[in-house]
Amino acid sequence: MAENQDGQEKSQEPTAKRLADARKKGQVPRSRELNTMAITMLGLASIIAMGPHLASGFHTLFSEQFVLGRRDMFDTSAMMAHLVKAIGDALLMLTPFFGVMLVVAVLSSVALGGFNVSFEAMQPKLSKMDPIKGLKRLFSVKGLMELVKSLGKFVLVASATVVVLHTLSDELLGLSQLGTTQAIGKGMTMVAWSAVLLASTLIVMALIDVPFQLWQHKRDLKMTQQEVRDELKETEGKPEVKGRIRQMQREMAQRRMMQEVPNADVVVTNPTHYAVALRYDPDEMHAPIVIAMGKDLVAATIRDVAAANDVPQVEAPMLARAIYFNTELNQTIPAALFLAVAQLLAYVFQLRAYGEIGGDIPTPPQDYPVPEEYRHD
Repeated sequence: MAENQDGQEKSQEPTAKRLADARKKGQVPRSRELNTMAITMLGLASIIAMGPHLASGFHTLFSEQFVLGRRDMFDTSAMMAHLVKAIGDALLMLTPFFGVMLVVAVLSSVALGGFNVSFEAMQPKLSKMDPIKGLKRLFSVKGLMELVKSLGKFVLVASATVVVLHTLSDELLGLSQLGTTQAIGKGMTMVAWSAVLLASTLIVMALIDVPFQLWQHKRDLKMTQQEVRDELKETEGKPEVKGRIRQMQREMAQRRMMQEVPNADVVVTNPTHYAVALRYDPDEMHAPIVIAMGKDLVAATIRDVAAANDVPQVEAPMLARAIYFNTELNQTIPAALFLAVAQLLAYVFQLRAYGEIGGDIPTPPQDYPVPEEYRHD
C-alpha cells in the first residue's frame, strides 16, 4: 500500500472532490504509448491511402518546377519564383495529411483522461528542478515501468523486424530482376506495409500501458483515513456548525408547519402529549392529509395556534397516536384509518353546522375504530 509523508497508509479510494481537484491541477491519466501508436498507425495508413495522390502530385511538382529553361538559368528571380511555387504546391498537397495527423494527435492524447486544460499545471515550479525528487521519480514504480516499456518496445520491434525480413527475403532479392520503375513501385509497397506491420507492435504496448496508467493514477490519488475525515470537515463544515444548521432548518420547518394550522379542519389531541392537524377538501383530495403534527412542546404550540384561529380540537388519544406514528407530514392518512377519521370529520362538520344554523349539539364519538396494528399505547 502507498503511504503519505507521515507514514500513514493510503487505503481509501479517492473521493469525488479529490478527483476534481486533481483535474484542476492537471493530474489526469495519460498514455504516451497510446498516443504514439495512434499517430504512427494512422499516419502510415494515411500515407498508403493518399499514396497515388501524393505520387501524382510530386511527379507534377518535379516536372513543372524542377525543370528550368535556358532563360531561367540566368534569372535569379525566376529561380526564386519556381522555389516559392514548389513549396506552396507541396504544402497544399500535404495539407490533408497534416490535417489528419493533427486530429489524430489531439484525439489520441485526450482519449485517456478526457480533455483538460489546467493553468495551474502550466505555472513554473522550482520543485520540479529538485534533483532528489528527480531521482525518486527515476527509481519509482512509474520509472521502472517506463524502463520495462522501453525494453519491451525494443524487443517487440526487433522481433517483428526479423520476422518481416525473413518473410520478404525472397521478394527483396527478386526486385533485382525487375525493371527500375516496377522495382521502385513494388519496393515502396513492401516498405509501406512492412512499416505498418512493425508499427502494429505498438498496439501491444498500448494495451499494457493504458491499464497501468489508470491504476497508477488511482493509486497516486488514494487517501488516508485522516485525509478523508479532514476533507469531510472541510466540505460539510464542523459538527457544531452542521448541528446549528439542522436546528435552524427544523425551526424553519416548524414555522412553516404552524402557518398551515389555521387552514386545518380539526386538530386531534392526545390530549397533552400529541397533536395532529388534519385538512380535507372533498373537491381536491381523495383522503384527509396531515398538515401539522408534533408532540410535547410542538403539540402545545399547535393547540395554541388552533385555539387562536378557532380550529376545532377533539380529544382522541388512540387516534391521535395512530396518525402521529403512521403518517408523514403533508401525506394522506393510511387507508386503515379512513373510517376512524371519517367519523371524526363527520362530528366536526356537524359542529360547524351547529355553529351556523343552531340545533342540537352533536355528540362526539365515544370510540374510534383504530386497527390493532396501528395502536400505540
